Parts: sequence; structure tokens; C-alpha cells
Amino acid sequence: MAAATVGAPLDQGVGYGIVLGLGIAFALGMILVTFILKRYNSELQTSEMFTTAGRTVKSGLVGSAVVSSWTWAATLLQSSGVCYRYGVSGPFWYASGATVQILLFATLAIELKRRAPNAHTFLEVIKARYGTVAHIVFMVFGLVTNILVSLMLVVGGSATVNALTGMHTIAAIYLLPVGVVAYTLVGGLKATILTDWIHTFILLIIIIIFSLTAYASSDTLGSPSAVYDLLVEAAFNHPVEGNAQGSYLTMRSQEGAIFFVINIVGNFGTVFLDNGYYNKAIAASPVHALPGYILGGLSWFAIPWLTATTMGLSALALENTPSFPTYPDRMSEADVSAGLVLPYAAVALLGKGGAVATLLIIFMAVTSATSSELIAVSSIFTYDFYRTYFKPDASGRRLIYMSHVIVVGYALFISTFSVGLYYAGISMGYLYLMMGCIISSAVIPATLTLVWKGQNKWAAALSPIFGLAFALIAWLVTARKECGALDVACTGSNNPMLAGNVTALLSPLLLIPIFTLIFGLDNYDWKSMMEIRRGDDKDLAATAGVDLETTAGGHVETANEMSDEQTKLLRASKISKWTTVGLTLAFLLLWPFPMYGSSYVFSKPFFTGWVTVGIIWIFCSLGAVGLFPVFEGRVTLARTFSAIVMDLTGRRHVKAIRAEDGEPIYGEGVSGPATRTVSKEPVKTETKAQ
Repeated sequence: MAAATVGAPLDQGVGYGIVLGLGIAFALGMILVTFILKRYNSELQTSEMFTTAGRTVKSGLVGSAVVSSWTWAATLLQSSGVCYRYGVSGPFWYASGATVQILLFATLAIELKRRAPNAHTFLEVIKARYGTVAHIVFMVFGLVTNILVSLMLVVGGSATVNALTGMHTIAAIYLLPVGVVAYTLVGGLKATILTDWIHTFILLIIIIIFSLTAYASSDTLGSPSAVYDLLVEAAFNHPVEGNAQGSYLTMRSQEGAIFFVINIVGNFGTVFLDNGYYNKAIAASPVHALPGYILGGLSWFAIPWLTATTMGLSALALENTPSFPTYPDRMSEADVSAGLVLPYAAVALLGKGGAVATLLIIFMAVTSATSSELIAVSSIFTYDFYRTYFKPDASGRRLIYMSHVIVVGYALFISTFSVGLYYAGISMGYLYLMMGCIISSAVIPATLTLVWKGQNKWAAALSPIFGLAFALIAWLVTARKECGALDVACTGSNNPMLAGNVTALLSPLLLIPIFTLIFGLDNYDWKSMMEIRRGDDKDLAATAGVDLETTAGGHVETANEMSDEQTKLLRASKISKWTTVGLTLAFLLLWPFPMYGSSYVFSKPFFTGWVTVGIIWIFCSLGAVGLFPVFEGRVTLARTFSAIVMDLTGRRHVKAIRAEDGEPIYGEGVSGPATRTVSKEPVKTETKAQ
């Protein structure tokens, strides 16, 4: 790959140290956290806790988990690549085209918790409503989504590790998931959510360092004005075809707009069909699901926008200087597609320090999102495959065992598959553009399952299949007509990908009405979704010698609690629809298109303001998903820390600590669920501000 022509700025030992060392450190950290939660917070690792984290996570941690899960290697690498190709429009098209899905998914998250409060996966909802045929169809689409996302993570991450350290790509492919598998096995979804917060915090700090270096302290750049002048010079030397005046400083980019459409369509599939996002919705406390997803979506926007605006533009500004790795040549298209714009720009800006920082953020992005994918796939195989079709009466112990087996098996499968893609020359960029063609035909049927009672089972089951067929035809026929070949370069170009992606997403709008006319309008009553049952963890509780009702996540809601919860969710559902639609229109239309339509080329003051807004936004993101979870969980943290001190100093036995005030300490470590007093009488759920 790129390492063959460009020397790696770091030694292989650094690569192995970060990939293996940090992975092991996170695994050991999660073992310690799991022990603390079990000892002081009455927490038992049941099948429900492994898959749902007790369904009581607060909005701060939900937000950081959403940010971390949606921050793939592609978020940082691909966004910087489109900035290098199209200029300032690229980062915005990437960020806005992938933020709206998280915002819109907030509505689906609320509907899932309202319609199916005991579900573990969105596929259980499909099975409950439509039966076996639709369940199998969506299981295939869901697993393909997880596989494509996982491949992008590992392929993109390993290419960057190779470029920065010279570590062999195959070694990186197999070693990157090692630490992730270890801490996921130990702590389940809760471990994933807690490490998501740590990863997000470190990631945001490094992005802030990059942006302040480029726009404030760098000797070579050091200000938006200096970057602006170099971008004007770059446009003069190699103008961008299809951009207004050939400039890198305009939102009017023809190819950028095509990427925008591909990006929107593909990302609908990777959010609405990725069980990982439903896992986060299921894990959230009912009143925290909506604010958590809104907080996460708005905070995430700044990450690709500012990262790419900083690193993509820095690459353009610095590639004519000796500090740039490819100097005196420009970056090749293969290097850009492999995601090497960001690491090369980091090296040019900060030398070896930039290379280490890049390695850290890519490691954080790959491992946190991979952990989410491991839990997503294990929950599908455990609940939708094993418990549904092979052992409906499986005990909690058996369900956890199956989850562990799938986590390990899936990691090996993805690593081996990635090796095949490496030797076939398939890059992260190609997978990113292609994913919408493959999966997006199932987005609309999946969404309608939770929001429209009229969709019948055949419309749900058949429209994704026919939509996929139409999308593949549109994609490959367009490629053949465009350049007369079906190789990687041709099928990966913008116009064929655009045709396939749009056909995939929109074809169900035609297919669903046709199948509704043929098979009739359904009149679903939503009752079967409410009958989805939780895992039976009595055997695990009995072995541990505890009452399942007194453990975190083991409480069974009374009728009063359920009624109160449904009232809050109905209110949140109404709020979410207006909020998410308004924000979506702002990001997709009101902000970018006046500048696109006017062909405005940024002036120097406007560009300075553009960068300043991005830097302010990233600091707000740090506060929202970095610091707010700590503030939100301050009481739980203080009580847990106090309990540890009292236990270590011998001032009070752990049993006395647990029994204090007659209630166990419930918590999520950083921003966990509120303390719940277990009572035999019906109680009202504590009201939280939304």
C-alpha cells in the first residue's frame, strides 16, 4: 500500500505498543470496573445486562455512545479525503449527510421503546409483527450491514496503522480487535458504553489539538488567513473540476454534491439497519433516549466537519512543502481512497507527534465502533437465531455463553474477510460508497414497521429483496455505460454509485404500495411487540445468591411504572418528530444550499468565521458528551468512590454499604441510571427533566 512508497514516520514497535498495549489496558480497566460495579452496586452480569446494560443508561452516556459508535475510521479518514478532493464543501457534505440519520433515528428509538419495551434487537420486533419470512429477510440485511461496517473499520484502521508505523497490514487486521473482544466479553454492552465515553473524550481532545495547531500555533500555517492564502494558491495550481471558479473555498461543488447524495443514502442504511444503534436505544432509560440521541447527533456533527476542515485543508496547503510525506508529488488517488490524507497532514503539521496522535484517534474510532458491532451481532445471533429457532427456553447462563462464542467467532470472521479485501485491493472508500447499494432498500420497510400499522408482511419482506435487485442493476449498468468496464475503479466512481444508492433507498416507495395493493392493507394492533420477553436470568441470580429483583437491571416494572413510562414516551415521541424534522431541514437545506445555489466563493473573513464556528462547536461537543456525563453521574460516582474508600480502610463491610438506607447503589460508573428503591408495592418512576 502507501507504505511501499512513503516511509512510515513511526517504528513498528509503536504500532504494536498502541494496538496491543492500549487494547490490553482497556480490557484490564473493564475487568476492574465490572468488579467494582458487582461489589458495590449490586450488579450481576446477566444475559439482560450483557445485551441491554439494564435499560437504564442516562442521556450523557447515550450521547457519548452514539458519538463513539458513529465515529468510524471512515468518519475521520474519508471525510478528510473528500475535503482533499472537493475543498470546504466536502467536510460539510459528509457531516450533514451523516448527522441527520442520527437525529431522525431518535424518533425511531422512542417508538422502539414505546412499542417493544422488552426487545433486545430490532429484528425481534420484525418477528413479532410479520413472522418468520420477514424476520429472516431482515436478519440477512441487518447482518450484512454489520459486516460492511465492521469491514470498513478494520480495513481503514489497518491501512492507517500500516502507513504510520510500517506494521504489516495483516498483523494490524488481526490484532486491532483483540483488546475489543476482551473487554466486550468481560462487560458486555455496559463495557462498550463506558469505553465509548473514554474514547470519545480522548478523540475530542486530539481533534482540538489538531485544529488549534493548524489555525493558531503552527509555524507553517498558524492562522485561517495563512491557510486561506495557500488554498487560493492550490486552486490556481490544480483547480477542482466542477467547483465554482475551480476553488477549494466554495460550497458549489458538482462532485461534492453527488457525494452528498451517496453519503445520505448509504448512511440511512448503516444507522436504521445497524442493530448497534437499536442496542443504544434499548439501553437508554426511557426519558433519556430522546435527549441522548439529539445530544449525540449534534455533538457528532463537529467531529467530521472540523477534523476534515482542518486536516483535509492542511494537506492541500502543505503538500508543496518538504514536511509533507509525498513531497514533491501530490497524493495519489489510491492513497486518498485508502484514507491517508489525515495521517499525512498530521505528520506534516506535528511530525512524529502528529503520527502518534493520528494512531491514537484511529485506534479509538476503530475499537469503540467495533465493540458496538460485536454486541450488535452477538445479540442478533443469540436472540434472533439461537433463542428464536433453536432453544426458546434457553437459560440466562446459556444466552451469555452463546453471546461470548459469537463475539469471538465474529471477530475472527471479520479479520479473515478483511485480509481477502486487502489482497483484492478493495479500500475503505470503496466499501463506504458501495454500502448503500447493498443495504438501503430495507430502510423504509424497517422504519414503517414501527410507525405505520398498515404495512403487510409481504410488503415488508419482498420490497428489500426487489429493491436490492433494482439497485444492483442500476449500479452495474451505469458503470458499464459510463466507462465500458466493471472493474473496481469504474464501479467505485461517483455516477454508478449514485445510481445504485438512490435506487436502493427510494425503490420501496414504489414497491410497498404495489405489494399493499396486491396483498391488502394491514391493521396491526401493536400487541405482539409488547409480548416480547426478557431473558430468564434466575439461574444466574441463584448461583450468585442474590435476589434478581434487587440487582441493577433485574427489576420488573409494575403496572403503575409501565403506565407512567408509556406516558413519558408518548410525550417524547411527539417532541422528537418536530425536533428531528426541523434539525434535518436546517442541516440539509437551510444552511448549505443558499451558498451552493449562489456559487459563493468564501472571502477570507468568511472562511475565518467558518473555522471559528467549527472550533467553538467542537468545544461544545466536548462539554456535552465529554464532561456532561460526569456531571450527570456525579452522585453515583461520589457514592461508589465513598464505598470503595470505606471498604478498603475497613470502616464498613461491603454488605453494610449495600444495605445503607435500605437500597442498593445503582449506577453506570460515569453517568448511570438513577438509584431505584426496590419495593414490593407499586411505585411511581422518578421523573427526570428531559
